Amino acid sequence: MSVSPNISERHPVPAPPLNLDVSMPELTRALLDYESVSGNERTIADAVHTALSFCPHLHLTRDGDAIIARTEFPPLPGAEGEGAKGERTRIILAGHLDTVPLPTVEGSLGTVPATVREEDGHSVLYGRGATDMKGGVAVQLKLASELTAQDTDYNLTYIFYDNEEVASELSGLARLIRNHGELITDADFGVLLEPTNGTIEGGCNGTMRFFVRTRGLAAHSGRAWRGENAIHALAPALAALASYEPKTIAVEGLDYREGLNAVQISGGVAGNVIPDAAAMHVNYRFAPDKTLDEAVAHVREVFAGYELDFVDLSPAARPGLDTPLAASLIEAVGEEPQPKYGWTDVARLSEIGIPAVNFGPGDALLAHTDNEHVSFSQLTRCHADLRAWLLSDRDED
Repeated sequence: MSVSPNISERHPVPAPPLNLDVSMPELTRALLDYESVSGNERTIADAVHTALSFCPHLHLTRDGDAIIARTEFPPLPGAEGEGAKGERTRIILAGHLDTVPLPTVEGSLGTVPATVREEDGHSVLYGRGATDMKGGVAVQLKLASELTAQDTDYNLTYIFYDNEEVASELSGLARLIRNHGELITDADFGVLLEPTNGTIEGGCNGTMRFFVRTRGLAAHSGRAWRGENAIHALAPALAALASYEPKTIAVEGLDYREGLNAVQISGGVAGNVIPDAAAMHVNYRFAPDKTLDEAVAHVREVFAGYELDFVDLSPAARPGLDTPLAASLIEAVGEEPQPKYGWTDVARLSEIGIPAVNFGPGDALLAHTDNEHVSFSQLTRCHADLRAWLLSDRDED
């Protein structure tokens, strides 16, 4: 079933049930018509859960607005190896259901409903989440409905989760790992369907945010010598940032670009008062050659003598390309792997011992913009590449 190029009508609320037996563009369009800003994923989670409940080969577990759908296929007949005879390798395909808030500009292409446009001879689907990451979720759903024990030699764990776009302590994936770790940690490899333009992106940079805080002494600005200016005390820290040269670090053949930047400065209470407190908000993106402790030690060295208040600490993930499963996926995709500069949930999988990569439709540079869009061809190709990979062993029989 193809998508009509003039689809622009908004579905009534609530949106109709998801039909997984449609084309990739049509399924993505249906997902876009569910408004699912972080914290408001209940409707789309209900729709995903209901649609998957009609797949008899899947075992479902729901936790709030997050869902785990697992196959429990029997061992392969006649297979040999360590452990249980014929034990199937297990692969995770994961993606988040939430989006950042809808655009506020009237008439923006990013608003609900989804819109299809013809551009340079190609059909393109616009809508909030088209890039990040309902296209990837559509690929997950399509594969979950299609692949049975007769189609693949693998066992598969599909994870759909909430609250990825907000503070890490709200993460639906982290909650699933805490509450249902036994359904996740038995996997051998993971694919996070974040947008990568259809190219495998290995691992991810780590990220941390912290405040460089200074203390002073308040005074009337007419008698400034009686006070100590906390904003001025930030000057050496700003100079350290201005002269800082971020590194590009090779990890397992991929070059990760680091960054250390001030993102906010605050301080002062009035135009005639010497400020007694100031803070500079800093973001550090660090390569996966460092642990969190090593990254913290580095910024403490850069800002020696300052009070640092850490508000977010997220580890990096190594590329995850040094396994036979990664090699077979690279072969199926046929593109040279790239590093992931931003932070993604592959880091959570890496922390629990599961090597994982990012691979999904859509250009990550469009994520969170008001003109998010994804081409029909990328949606179709990403689904085809993953399907070919998961069928590869069976096809060789």
